[in-house]
Amino acid sequence: MNRTGTGAQIRAGIANLETATHFALATLALASGVYTYLGVRDLLDGSATAVFLGAIVYSSAVSVAIYAFWTYLMRFMPHVRQPSGRRMLYLAMALGSAMIIAMSSWLNASALAGSAALEQHLSVTTEAYQEKLNEAHESALAAQSLLPDIQLAAQRFQGLAQEEARSGALTGTSGSGTVVQLLRQMAGQLTGLQSEIEASRSTAQTIFDEGGARLAAMRQLVTSQGPVSDRANAFAEEAVQLSGLITALQQTSVAPAVKRAADDLGRSFIAPVADGSDPALRVRQSEVVGRVEEAVRAQSVQLSQAADEILQRPAVEPFRFTPLSAPEAVIRYAGDFLPSWAGAISIDLLPAVLIFILCIVQDVI
Repeated sequence: MNRTGTGAQIRAGIANLETATHFALATLALASGVYTYLGVRDLLDGSATAVFLGAIVYSSAVSVAIYAFWTYLMRFMPHVRQPSGRRMLYLAMALGSAMIIAMSSWLNASALAGSAALEQHLSVTTEAYQEKLNEAHESALAAQSLLPDIQLAAQRFQGLAQEEARSGALTGTSGSGTVVQLLRQMAGQLTGLQSEIEASRSTAQTIFDEGGARLAAMRQLVTSQGPVSDRANAFAEEAVQLSGLITALQQTSVAPAVKRAADDLGRSFIAPVADGSDPALRVRQSEVVGRVEEAVRAQSVQLSQAADEILQRPAVEPFRFTPLSAPEAVIRYAGDFLPSWAGAISIDLLPAVLIFILCIVQDVI
């Protein structure tokens, strides 16, 4: 008798909640349709009227499909008691839930977090451009590491030329002769290469500073207020300019010029004819010229190897900004917007919990 009374009470409760259940289903279906409309609107192209009608039709179809699907399951599943039939209905529920997520939930997530996902995409892209700019700057300045060796070699040749002219430290006879001219010539070539490297540093710094200004403008667009689509368009323009600066920055590297100059320094060396009036002096001049030639070739090999190491570095790969729609951004950065995805899916699949409750209640009855 007690069980009969309990069953009657449960049946009365189900009957009393039927209107509330249908109202809840209709509300959830309508909410999903609204968010689906907001999400699908960003994917459609054409006139404003065509976009509006297309979004309305799609979102209405989604609302009707969700309401009908859960109503059918809620009406039949609690009363199907056979295990095989219940398993088939569970399979139908799983299949329908997957279809609902495919046609609605990701668009709901786009409506909830689309703007934030687009800003996330702009932020990630900015950091990628920052990395590329730094890599290009480091590559452009890599040849600066050769500057101390070049300066030291130029100073050494210039110092030997001064000592030879003043005291004859190399040949034993002072004055501006063959050896002095040769040493000054070598010092002049190295000094010219040094000046070229220093000039490239100034050019690279100018381009790098301009790239930094572009990056600052891109970060400002990411954090500023206003429609994200308009900011994304301005961001794309800045990205194009920055890509050009990164390419120009790589072209300022003087490593190829250093390589050519180092090779020419060794290959184009022509030993001058000794011009001393004394045969013994001419012999000493020839010996010094030979030692200078060895030193020049050694310096040439050293600079050429150092330049090769710089040239063997991988080139900075060009980076291109890819605009995304709000749904695409939400999918790409889904891991950063799990709460939005959870809310979007819950709106569509919450009726499944009500169905489970009804199945439990019917089993109790």
